[in-house]
Amino acid sequence: MQAVDILDKLIGFPSVVGMPNADIVAWVRDYLQSHGIAAAVLPGPEGDRANLFATIGPKEVPGYILSGHMDVVPAAESGWTSDPFRLRADGGRLYGRGTSDMKGFLAAVLAAVPGLAEMRLRCPIHLAFSYDEEAGCRGVPHMITRLSELCENPLGAIIGEPSGLRAIRAHKGKAAARLTVRGQSGHSSRPDQGLNAIHAISDVLTRAVVEADQLTRGPFEDVFEPPYSSLQIGTVKGGQAVNVIPDTCEVEFEARAISGVDATNLLDPLRRTAEKLTERGFAVKWDELSAYPALSLPADAPLAALLEELTGIAPLPAVSYGTEAGLFQRAGIDAIICGPGDIGRAHKPDEYILVAELLACQAMIEALGARCSA
Repeated sequence: MQAVDILDKLIGFPSVVGMPNADIVAWVRDYLQSHGIAAAVLPGPEGDRANLFATIGPKEVPGYILSGHMDVVPAAESGWTSDPFRLRADGGRLYGRGTSDMKGFLAAVLAAVPGLAEMRLRCPIHLAFSYDEEAGCRGVPHMITRLSELCENPLGAIIGEPSGLRAIRAHKGKAAARLTVRGQSGHSSRPDQGLNAIHAISDVLTRAVVEADQLTRGPFEDVFEPPYSSLQIGTVKGGQAVNVIPDTCEVEFEARAISGVDATNLLDPLRRTAEKLTERGFAVKWDELSAYPALSLPADAPLAALLEELTGIAPLPAVSYGTEAGLFQRAGIDAIICGPGDIGRAHKPDEYILVAELLACQAMIEALGARCSA
């Protein structure tokens, strides 16, 4: 199958984040099996979602991981001019949810499989396809913990997020959390008989604004825009009517951290402030929504040199968005981002990838195979 045909199949699976993904996993497994490649299906703790891992070449020596996620964000937004889960070709563009982010990369990898399978690879190429990346990289950690039983310690991991096929060495880490505060409802004319959850949570909101302002003063890492860690209040929900004491308020926070800073720690002052509300009779619940570390690959790393050789383009120092790459690096595996498409087309109506981008990525993967055969 050609890369476009494979992408057509992949887009047809509405593998929305947080939903079961057995259909797309089974299709990829069967496709690999048809080319003599055995794939391990690795169910996650949710029970209805799974990662997939496969090796092309010898398993007893270190090799390279090609990593991508099978899930996509929902496509319920208005503005689509065609079915988002049916690939539409228009000139050199291929439209559909996930074409750039990031089923295009998966299609290019799978299109390269027949050629890789015929090569005499001296070091293996591993395929690591994950689930629920769009929910904060929730699926891939379960696969990473099992790598020692699946393969020798890899030489590096290439994460195929859309980058215009230019390698990227760094991104910020991220943590997100939801705070729910519960008080006591009542008529607004008798505030003395209730516990106003919105009033209470304002202490935490104020602390978030203060912490966000302090982060702008450093530490700094100039490769990022902005060059400092950040924190924001993303959503606030609470209240029923202006004359009802709100008994519940829910807030979501997000922190993004430069290298060497733990994004989860940036949220700790907010959590501690929230916990003090229990002393005033409020119930407090703090839920971690997602967390992944920053990526920081040195400019002189062999993996960076390899990607420059494969693409003919010097790696970009950093980007603002996050990926699974930091999780591989935390596990002791050098990681870098490089994939087809453009992140600017992702998460919006009429997402697309160029046929030329798809084929260029397949060529890069085949060049990696040739490098592993030399």
